[in-house]
Amino acid sequence: MTDCIFCRIVSGQIPCAKVYEDDHVLAFLDINPLMPGHTLLIPKKHVETLFEMTPQEAAACGAALQKVAAAVFKGTDAEGMNILQNNYEISGQEIFHVHFHLMPRKSGDGFKVPWPAKKYGPGEMEAVLEKILQAF
Repeated sequence: MTDCIFCRIVSGQIPCAKVYEDDHVLAFLDINPLMPGHTLLIPKKHVETLFEMTPQEAAACGAALQKVAAAVFKGTDAEGMNILQNNYEISGQEIFHVHFHLMPRKSGDGFKVPWPAKKYGPGEMEAVLEKILQAF
């Protein structure tokens, strides 16, 4: 897709700081990192969301994700790692090509993940579970 910035990176029209590449995926440093080493991993084929990927495409991303995350973790002397993947605008997706954020973490890096946990009301968990199980 020619108007997709990630597709233009895959095709070589836009340069990147390449971390990893194989036949199916490309990983490169984010140009607007949250912290040094913040890496993006993308499938080479244009797919907007995780839900549109084939099982084979998802498996290729998963295999590379583990390998790249380990290298980013070790190469940045990280103490932890956040891996984030957003689907659709409501979740924060800004570039509509599947991508995984690999964010190496260090003490005092100032990055916080807000997590406003809530409780289920009476019977709510069971109702949600039933709807999810019916969607398979």
